Amino acid sequence: MPSSKRNAGLLLLAPPLCYLTITFLYPLLRAVWGSFYAPDFSIEAYARIWRVPVYGQVFGVTLRISVLTTVICALLGYLTAYFISTVPPAVRRILLIFVVVPFILNILVRNYVWIILLQRNGLINQAFMALRLIDQPLVLMHNESGVLIGMVSTLLPYMILSTLSGLLTIPGELRLASASLGGGPFRTFRRVTMPLSLPGAAAGALIVFIVSVGFFITPALLGGPHELMISNLIAFNVNQTLNWRMAFSLSDVLLAATLILYFLYRRWLQTQLGPEGLFGR
Repeated sequence: MPSSKRNAGLLLLAPPLCYLTITFLYPLLRAVWGSFYAPDFSIEAYARIWRVPVYGQVFGVTLRISVLTTVICALLGYLTAYFISTVPPAVRRILLIFVVVPFILNILVRNYVWIILLQRNGLINQAFMALRLIDQPLVLMHNESGVLIGMVSTLLPYMILSTLSGLLTIPGELRLASASLGGGPFRTFRRVTMPLSLPGAAAGALIVFIVSVGFFITPALLGGPHELMISNLIAFNVNQTLNWRMAFSLSDVLLAATLILYFLYRRWLQTQLGPEGLFGR
């Protein structure tokens, strides 16, 4: 009987494993192979990444924008999720609709909307000038500010939903127990709510960081030459110079750097949150 259950489980796992092998594992192995063999073995592409300063600068820009996006999403997302968790369920469902609606819109459409809002004669500058808050239009596009605005607006729902799931799993009796023992709202939040919600917030921050590292459309449309990210450089090597070896090498380095940062993040979370680490109890 146990053997038949095991065989049934393997049979059920076969379709998703085949799908992941075809759509994820094979392209990953092909990228690693292509960075070394095209068609002859060479590590020149990796040596060029290490030798040419511009590649290090692009990696630095990618890391800085990704970290800033994660920090901003963590702050705004936690505050929003905490507010949503405190309202009645009926109101919470309405608020969640506004959080989920951006997922329905295509990311390209959302970026074009931001172009309409952020350009020099856009709605934001027109509103500020109409209110006499500024004399000259603000430069909100083709710089790091525009990239951060676009990326935060796109990735914020991931942070809100992940943090909210952690907040809603906290039993209400714990807050009542804290209040009965003399803990005020701030102390209850600091000693009860925040520690128990950190696993969900940490998972959301990790998702935001990993997705932001590979962002392409937003930096291309809202950024400038100084906001070039690795994904844009990979696309340039594929579409413009047809240098597939360099594109594969950049992809592999980005993947390796992301995995290293992920494991360092997991190790830090385990020291902060205990053995359960990122995923809580």
